[in-house]
Amino acid sequence: MHVLTSKVPATFRLRSLARSSTSHFPFPRAVRSRPHSTASSSDTPPTPTPIRNKWSALLRLVGRVTLVAVIGTTGTFYYIAQKERNPGPQLPFDPSKKTLVVLGSGWGATSLLKRLDTDDYNTIVISPKNFFLFTPLLPSVAVGTLSPRSVLQPTRYITRHKTRQVSVVEAEATSVDPVNKTVTFTDTSPLRPLEPTNTIHYDYLVYAVGAETQTFGIPGVKENACFMKEIGDAEKMQRRFLDCVETAAFPGTSEEEKRRLLHMVVVGGGPTGIEVAGELHDFLEEDLKSWYPELHPYMRLTLVEALPGVLPTFSKELIAYTERTFKESRIDIQTATMVKGIKPTSVLLKPKDAAEQEVDCGLVVWAAGNTSRQVTKDLMAKLPEEQSNKRGILIDNHLRMLGAPSIFAIGDCTSTSYAPTAQVASQQGAYLARMFKLIARRDALEAQLESLMVSKKEGEDEFVKEEAIKKKMDKIKLKPFEYSHQGSLAYIGSDKAIAELPIFGREWSSGGVATFLFWRSAYLSTLFSFRNRMLVAGDWMRAKFFGR
Repeated sequence: MHVLTSKVPATFRLRSLARSSTSHFPFPRAVRSRPHSTASSSDTPPTPTPIRNKWSALLRLVGRVTLVAVIGTTGTFYYIAQKERNPGPQLPFDPSKKTLVVLGSGWGATSLLKRLDTDDYNTIVISPKNFFLFTPLLPSVAVGTLSPRSVLQPTRYITRHKTRQVSVVEAEATSVDPVNKTVTFTDTSPLRPLEPTNTIHYDYLVYAVGAETQTFGIPGVKENACFMKEIGDAEKMQRRFLDCVETAAFPGTSEEEKRRLLHMVVVGGGPTGIEVAGELHDFLEEDLKSWYPELHPYMRLTLVEALPGVLPTFSKELIAYTERTFKESRIDIQTATMVKGIKPTSVLLKPKDAAEQEVDCGLVVWAAGNTSRQVTKDLMAKLPEEQSNKRGILIDNHLRMLGAPSIFAIGDCTSTSYAPTAQVASQQGAYLARMFKLIARRDALEAQLESLMVSKKEGEDEFVKEEAIKKKMDKIKLKPFEYSHQGSLAYIGSDKAIAELPIFGREWSSGGVATFLFWRSAYLSTLFSFRNRMLVAGDWMRAKFFGR
């Protein structure tokens, strides 16, 4: 047998063997030369993947940011709360300063006090209420959505945080003398057997006593209707409403009596009346329907307005939207209908083209306008030539009472071209705070000029001083008041609201759930203190989760 031998060179065979051995052992040469370890391969830690590392880092970052945010928010909340609860020391009354007396604690007076530099004056506040009431949310208090304390801000809370001490007197002003510049007030506390009176002198008087509810002389309104003006009115309406419900639920109550007791009538088609009707509807549908299911078919709401339509200050589109929403909510709107009288168990209505009818009801809420208080009428009677308008005090462009330049009148007690709203009164109060700062500078310069005149010194230096003071006085210009309309808002029930806002020079109208959220945020930002914002927001959350 012949043996076949390869004719391939030996050098080539060695190189091929080396390449084949390398392909079977992919590890480096140093690793192959090591002896085999007796440990198992599971003891070797796995190499972490890049994706898992990224998620871990992201979670750690989120956790740190959350921790810092929680600590920062808690610290800020605690700091603000403690600062509000613990005001610092104040300057005492200064006999050299002029006396500024503020009558009232409503929108105008509170806006003034919040922005006033009390270092310039000895300030005295006289009001029958020792608190400020956020009136736009009063209908929510009437049905239990908000607690009464949530919409009240003590006047002393505002005055206690001022630079100079402010005296707050809980009393009712009974007389103002514009000639002698005096105010007479009475302590109406029920703890006193008599009503002591006191009289103080003022240099400047801010007259902001507001107005009272207009009844138009209709019989039975004061005795049988619930107003919507003060915090006591909201509490009275709530008690009356619940009494109607519990009486209707009493065993043996007839069908006719149930229909009467559970028929609620709201008089007034303005923003207040619309909001009362909307809040009542929410109370009936969201709460009483669950707790009194047997009474729900008897519940009925009626809105009465003497004018041809509701919400006369809003656009036609928003009026139509409100009427559609009320119709869907089964709220009956009766426009062009006069109220002729209110009895304990009924209301007398007179439609424009129909005969007078008596409508049975269990509750009547009166939200039909304002009128001047008696102290305002008495003050106007002392200046008959200048004060000839019966609707309120006439004022000039700087809010000074005609015939009495030392009296500044603001708010609902005045008669102006502006609507008697909280927005107008608030802007008037802020304007007066700026005005009194300029007036204080002018008065200080006048005092310096008088002291130079009294000294009777002659010389070039004295003449230069007088001219310098006069130039400074000429630079002080008191600009007239200009109202800037920020829009109108109204809640119409069913988590819906309407709004008219001036944006880019034109009026933008909106309505619906999104507007309702804006309505709430706008009122939260308008509240005067951090405390009120927290209380109102908490009440809204409580009502949402647990009911009224």
